[in-house]
Amino acid sequence: MNLWRKNNMKETKVITGLNTRLSYFNGWEPKSINGGAEKYSVSVLIPKDDLATLQKIEQAIDAAIEEGIAKFGGKKPNKAAIKTPLRDGDIERDDEAYKGHYFINANSLTKPQIVDMNVQPILDRHDVYSGCYARVSLSFYAFNSNGNKGIACGLGNIQKVKDGEPLGGRSSASDDFTTITDDDFLA
Repeated sequence: MNLWRKNNMKETKVITGLNTRLSYFNGWEPKSINGGAEKYSVSVLIPKDDLATLQKIEQAIDAAIEEGIAKFGGKKPNKAAIKTPLRDGDIERDDEAYKGHYFINANSLTKPQIVDMNVQPILDRHDVYSGCYARVSLSFYAFNSNGNKGIACGLGNIQKVKDGEPLGGRSSASDDFTTITDDDFLA
């Protein structure tokens, strides 16, 4: 992107804040959702009090609407009349993890780079999971297909910030079992 365009155009890319949490994380292997093409995907949980991130997302959605006017038949649609990716977890999900959060489902055909706090690649797949905290780069763009019009969200890269309580109801082995001693076998 040339410098003139970047300086004169609103940004459609957002880096989320430090308290963003990952849910339904499919960043290591692509997965088909509802029989569609296999994609890397994640549901990004953004605390409702992260006003800086939420403001950047709203601005990026507005910029994507402006950039996508051609896809909307040459005229700017009313934002309330099209689908947008920012959704309210208190209203749309019956899930404790989503309470007090907005969420965005982001996906990509290309594998995201997944890095640690020092921007070094994370190689152990167990280090990044649904429930950990991460910064996520998101790109917003207009779509118009099969009568559906709106703004979608592309998944960029992921930077793990810290561990969190795993989501998805799966327990760890240390939660399920205790240490077995040789004496237990003699009983």
